[in-house]
Amino acid sequence: MNDTTAQTEYPRPKVLGGLIAYLQVDGAVKAADFYKRAFGAEEVFSYPPDEQGRTMHIHLYINGSSLMLSDAFPEHGHPHKAAQGYTMQLVLGADNIESWWKRAVDAGCEIENPLAEMFWGDRWGSLRDPFGVNWAMNAPIK
Repeated sequence: MNDTTAQTEYPRPKVLGGLIAYLQVDGAVKAADFYKRAFGAEEVFSYPPDEQGRTMHIHLYINGSSLMLSDAFPEHGHPHKAAQGYTMQLVLGADNIESWWKRAVDAGCEIENPLAEMFWGDRWGSLRDPFGVNWAMNAPIK
């Protein structure tokens, strides 16, 4: 194989969890940076951005699970659509939900439903991130 036909090989980080959310957002690189600040995400892989700053894939670890992101590519049949009809649910421990909540709000998430004791016996609250994605946090009451 010569240099003109060589392909770049990329690492394949371990996928955590049995069901993986794959979000298309407007600004995947910025969203990944935000999720690092808001949710303690660890970036384990990303394809380099193109000349427009878009990336086709970012792989994050958050709270023991994988989350994958990409930008919209309308020229390939994948236009951007606003997030709707789903919530990313973070299941936390009674001892750490307050710190997770505070970190997300301090990073810039908007509170939709404040943390409160719910009828099912857990503490729960919901947020919206700057990319329009809904997030909820749930933890058993001590």
